[in-house]
Amino acid sequence: MMEVSKLPLIHGGTIPQIGLGTTHTIATEQNVADAIGLGYRLLDTAENYQNEVGVARAIKRGVDREDIFLTSKFNVAWHGVELAKDAWRESVKRLDVGYLDLFMIHWPNPGQDRYVDAWRGLIQLREEGLVRSIGVSNFKVAHLQRLIDETGFVPDVNQVQCSPYMVRSEQTAFHAEHGIITEAWSPLGRGGELLADRVVVKIAEGFGRTPAQVVLRWHLQLGHVAIPRSSSLERLRENLDVFDFELSDEQIAELSALDQGLAAGVDSDKTGH
Repeated sequence: MMEVSKLPLIHGGTIPQIGLGTTHTIATEQNVADAIGLGYRLLDTAENYQNEVGVARAIKRGVDREDIFLTSKFNVAWHGVELAKDAWRESVKRLDVGYLDLFMIHWPNPGQDRYVDAWRGLIQLREEGLVRSIGVSNFKVAHLQRLIDETGFVPDVNQVQCSPYMVRSEQTAFHAEHGIITEAWSPLGRGGELLADRVVVKIAEGFGRTPAQVVLRWHLQLGHVAIPRSSSLERLRENLDVFDFELSDEQIAELSALDQGLAAGVDSDKTGH
């Protein structure tokens, strides 16, 4: 079983640097069980993915609950102090656990303007020991700053769309300044274009590695957590096998220079659920 490096969280504890991302479609019980068998210990799910029950079954098949770093996220309907607590109750019921390692607001939905109240609910859940870490997903710098200004509590993690095609330098610098872990969803890009990029392919060939492994190594060396998705056992294995080689500073810069800017991604001021 492969060993995965961990990063310290600002309020205590650690998080694995590579985890399994899930969605509505890439989230079968067997898929998650396969990942656990290979050594994945960070599992990322969400209310919106409708797969928490399957994730729970996979955990029970082959690993102790305490060995898993379990993350879930809740939708906009639960944006409120007490509503966030209700969201937690529903999530742990589906996951059949007593606590979550990380619970997150899935999208800020600023048009509704209740994400700060949802954050206050998460803070209370953490104070009660029902979640070990709290975070957000798809939050821009302005959203994060408002949380910090109005509550005084910094998120442990912000999960954002991030890859060499979407580097988010300003955002990740803000994260680093405040001790927030950058967790990348779609860390390998979307649609396969990034993995076919000539720069990525050339670097991969030099190491005798796959393009995906090179991109994941870029994330690791920048201090990100990455949660790639795959239903392929072989790709799951490859995505975890990224801890025995190192990119040079020049190669990191080459990959970062592929940045296509924020316009290439999802705008969380306009999108959410």
